[in-house]
Amino acid sequence: MISKQDVEHVALLGRLELTEEEKELYTQQLNKILDAAKALQELDTENVPPTAHVLSLQNVFREDRVGEHIDPEKALSNAPDRDENFFKVPKIV
Repeated sequence: MISKQDVEHVALLGRLELTEEEKELYTQQLNKILDAAKALQELDTENVPPTAHVLSLQNVFREDRVGEHIDPEKALSNAPDRDENFFKVPKIV
C-alpha cells in the first residue's frame, strides 16, 4: 500500500510541488493501480503461453527487391538548395 509519505518522497525526488489535495488524490490513485495489479496476479495463467506481442505477427516487412531508381534531377527538382546531386541542408551542431 502506498502512503501519503511515499507520494511526498517521490514528489521530492521528482522536484514536484504538490498541494495537500494532490497528495491525497495521487495516494488514492496509486493504491487503485496497485489493487488492479494485485487482481491480475490472482489470475490463473498456467496454460497461457508467453507472448512478446498481443497479435501473432510474423515478419511484416516486405522482401527487398532491386528496382528502378529515381532520376537525380527529378528528385532534386524541388530542393531549396543543392550541391551537385545532393540535397544541401544547414549544418546542425
